[in-house]
Amino acid sequence: MQLRDFTAPDTQAARAALELGTAYHSPALLNHVLRSWLWAEAFAAAEGRTDLDHELLYVAAVLHDLGIVPAFDNVALSYEEAGGHVAGALTAGAGWAAERRQRVLDVIIRHNWPSVDPTFDLEGYLLETATSLDISGARADALPAAFVDEVLAAHPRLTLAAEFTACVTDQAERKPNTQARRIVDGGVAAKLANHPLER
Repeated sequence: MQLRDFTAPDTQAARAALELGTAYHSPALLNHVLRSWLWAEAFAAAEGRTDLDHELLYVAAVLHDLGIVPAFDNVALSYEEAGGHVAGALTAGAGWAAERRQRVLDVIIRHNWPSVDPTFDLEGYLLETATSLDISGARADALPAAFVDEVLAAHPRLTLAAEFTACVTDQAERKPNTQARRIVDGGVAAKLANHPLER
């Protein structure tokens, strides 16, 4: 498994998602969402999961944390739901059907679930698994070490631990009934500070 094995979809929606993500994410958060896409694709390959929507997974991964940046921080909605609605609007502009736009919203919302059954939502499972690795260190040894090193060299973690902790803590304080509160109460700050990929 090598970084060159995974290529971003060359579609209007994928290009627009990357353009939007690049414009609004900090360098650390942009690297996080790109690593999340790569981890998701890598888990799919490692587990032999071939029946997935690669374009939808890419768009969802690149936009999954957009709701924590100031421009898209919703006053009431959880950050994953806010980001999911942005993804829905973007993909509407790219001509996606309503059902597929709902799917990208669902996948982004489900990335913050404690777990997702792959038989229920494969892309949701892959994004949840990938973000759990990148934020909490879950299944850190599940992917080939050389591939992990290659991804980290291309998309370093930078100040992700401090930035994400600050953003999600702020969300939890302002929106205590959202997944952000569960994540903070679950010790995300310590998980990030002691992350196995922070070296």
